Amino acid sequence: MTIARRTLLGSAAGLAALPAWAQDWTPPRPIRFVVPFAAGGATDVVARVLADRMSEKLGQPVVVENRAGSGGNIGVENVVRAPADGTVILMGTTGTLTINQHLYNNMGFDPVRDLAPISMAFATDHVLIVGPNVPARTAQEFIAWLRENPGKASFGSAGSGSSTHMVAELFRSAAKVEVTHVPYRGSAPALNDTVAGNVQFMLDQLPSAIGQIQGGRVRALATTGPRRTAQLPEVPTMKEIGLPDAEATSWGAVMAPQGTPAAAVARMNAVLREALADPAIQARLVAAGADAVSSTPAELSQKMVQEAATWGRVVRDARITVN
Repeated sequence: MTIARRTLLGSAAGLAALPAWAQDWTPPRPIRFVVPFAAGGATDVVARVLADRMSEKLGQPVVVENRAGSGGNIGVENVVRAPADGTVILMGTTGTLTINQHLYNNMGFDPVRDLAPISMAFATDHVLIVGPNVPARTAQEFIAWLRENPGKASFGSAGSGSSTHMVAELFRSAAKVEVTHVPYRGSAPALNDTVAGNVQFMLDQLPSAIGQIQGGRVRALATTGPRRTAQLPEVPTMKEIGLPDAEATSWGAVMAPQGTPAAAVARMNAVLREALADPAIQARLVAAGADAVSSTPAELSQKMVQEAATWGRVVRDARITVN
C-alpha cells in the first residue's frame, strides 16, 4: 500500500498565468496562517518559510499562529469557523486532513467538506530507528529479531492515531511482527525513551529524528519514502528491504475555509507554487527534513479523498481508537 509519493504535482505557476480577476485579488488585511501544532516541528518550519514569501508577494503580512491540541483538531476548527475572505489559512497535514476523521467522534467539521484546498506544501519521510539495546544492525536483522521475540518489543509514538503511530502500524502489518504500542504526548518524549531503551523502536518523522541519528544515539534502519533521502543516503527504503506495503510519506498542505473566493485561492496557489519551485526555499525545506511539493487545488482535493479512504482502512484493520 502506497500512502503518498514524493512528487512535485504540477509546475510552478506565475501570476502571469492567472486570469485578470485572480491577478487583481489582494488580501484586505493581514493573513493569519494557522499551524495546528506547537512551534518547532516540520509543519511549523515550512509554514514560516512560506509565510515570509507570501508576505512579499501579497502585500500584506502573513502571520503564523500556533493553535495546538486534540491531534490538530483545535487549529483546524479555528480555520473552518473563520471568515472565508482569504485572510485565514491553514497548514493542514496528513493527520488533520485525512486520518483524524476516522479516529475522533463528532469532530464538528469535515475537512473535505469544510475546507478549500489551495496547494500541497511539503512531504517528509518517516524513519525506522532503534535504540542502543537492540542488537540488530540492519532492517532485515531487526525484523528477524522481532519475529524471534513476539510481543516482547515495543514502539513509541507521538500518540494514538498520530502519523508516527499509523506508519508504525503499516510496518507492523507489512513485516508480520507482534509488537506493543506505547503512546506518548508528542514525538519528543517517545524519541527520548527510544534513546533510553525504554521502547525498542520508533517510526519517527525524519525532521524530528535526524539529530539523534546523526549524534549516534539511535540507529536508522530504513526510511519510508519512495526513494532514499538526501539526509540519509546510506539508509535503504522500505521497498528496498522487501516491505513495499510499508511505504508512506507524511505531507502538509495549505487550506482555507470553504467558501473562500476563487480569486483568493487562485492567487495564493500561484504564489505558493512559485515559492515552492524556488531553489532557495527548496533548500531551506530540505534542511528541515522536508521536500517542497506543490499542486493545483483539484489535485490536492483528490489526494485528500484518496488518502482518507486509505488511512480509514488502516485504522479499521489495526482497530485503532482515540479516547
